[in-house]
Amino acid sequence: MLLENKVALITGAGSGFGKATSLLFASEGARVAVVDIDKNAAEAVVKEITDKGGAAIAIAANVSKDDDVRVAVEATVAEFGQLDILFNNAGIYRYGNAEQTSIQDWHASVEVNLSGVFYGIKHAIEHLKKTHGNIISTASAGGIIGFPSAVSYAATKGGVISLTRAVAVDYAADGVRCNAIAPGTGVTGMTEGLLQDKAVLDAFLAPIPMKRLGQPDDVARAALFLASDQASYLTGVVLPVDGGWTMS
Repeated sequence: MLLENKVALITGAGSGFGKATSLLFASEGARVAVVDIDKNAAEAVVKEITDKGGAAIAIAANVSKDDDVRVAVEATVAEFGQLDILFNNAGIYRYGNAEQTSIQDWHASVEVNLSGVFYGIKHAIEHLKKTHGNIISTASAGGIIGFPSAVSYAATKGGVISLTRAVAVDYAADGVRCNAIAPGTGVTGMTEGLLQDKAVLDAFLAPIPMKRLGQPDDVARAALFLASDQASYLTGVVLPVDGGWTMS
């Protein structure tokens, strides 16, 4: 198993990419802290893991709150004795160009998508240095290329990419790797409502060479690779998981 004896903390783990990654990591031997703002969703994922013989705990946390993230990290280490993998996955999407985006939506995007990643790294890094662990963060194709009608989302995901590279440089000598995944449009709770509209679905598919939307398991498998020793010489990498969108 690729993650045997490892401990992973995954945010936004009650659904979508985070849920798929929690289940996959557990199947590969990791003990998982399933962190989500929705405690019931986190507990449901934990039940799926433990029903299959895995080890997991549910933690309710709002990643936009520094204290919530600190407590989540501390609870994980208290339960499992260590931390090897931090997957900063929680995020929100707010529609709108610069004129349409409210100040409230701008700040909410920054607080969750960017500050939440920083808080995770800040509180986890001392533990990751002890285990020579690694950090993965969910960025977006929208942080790499022009992304229409999502100015706050694109800006914050671009910030995640720069933060990833800065942390990779700062902590490489400590044996800590830091990478990001940049999904394209995926089928998640964040997008499922939009994708019911055929015109919207067609617009999302148009720039994707593979002509399909990403699935949660596509991101989970990329996260597993980056978290495992198979990626031991990779740091500061931004891995597009987008069906070729960002190269087209």
